Amino acid sequence: MNIKSWILPPLLCLSVALSLPLSAAQSETPGNDATLFSADGYRIAQYRSPTPAAIDQAHTLDTAALQALLQQRPDTALLNVQALEWRNGVFIEQEARMQIPGSYWLPNVGKGALESRWADYFRAQLATLRDKDSTRPLVFYCRADCWMSWNATRRAASWGYTALYWYPEGSDGWQDAMLSVEPGVPVPLTDTH
Repeated sequence: MNIKSWILPPLLCLSVALSLPLSAAQSETPGNDATLFSADGYRIAQYRSPTPAAIDQAHTLDTAALQALLQQRPDTALLNVQALEWRNGVFIEQEARMQIPGSYWLPNVGKGALESRWADYFRAQLATLRDKDSTRPLVFYCRADCWMSWNATRRAASWGYTALYWYPEGSDGWQDAMLSVEPGVPVPLTDTH
C-alpha cells in the first residue's frame, strides 16, 4: 500500500465536509436552532454568549455613541435587564450588581419566554417611562455578550415602541471605559400571580 492510497480518502472527505454549508444548529442566526431560540425568534438558552452585531428594530450603540446620546437627550431611559432570582415574592440578590448610573433595573424581562408576571411588569414599566413623552429614548443593556438585552429590545419593538437603542457592551463595556457605575436596585414587582 503506497502513501497516496491511505492519505487521499481522508483528504477528500475533509474537502467535501469543508464545502458543505453550516447546518442550522451551527448557525447563530436567530430562529435557526430550536434549542436556542423560541418559535418567535427570542433567545431562550445560553444567554451569555456572543450576540449579533445589531438588531433591526433598534439603533445599536457603542460606549461613545451612548455617551453622546445621553448628552443630547438627558431624559434617555437606561434599562438594565440583567436577570435576578425571584422567590416567594422577593428578589434574591447574592451580590451587588453594578449598573450605569441612573438606570432602571428591570430584572427578568429579557428572558426568551416571559411568564405573564414579567410581561405585565415590563409593559407597565415601559408605559410609565414613556407616559409624558412617546419619543423618550429607551436604551436596553445587560452585560457584554448577553442575549437578554437583545430579547428585551426586540420585545419592546414588537409592542410598538420606537426610539429604541441597544447597548450590547452593557455594564461591562461601560466599566471597561473607566466610567462610573453604581449598585443596581431592582424596580419593585408587585407579584399578583
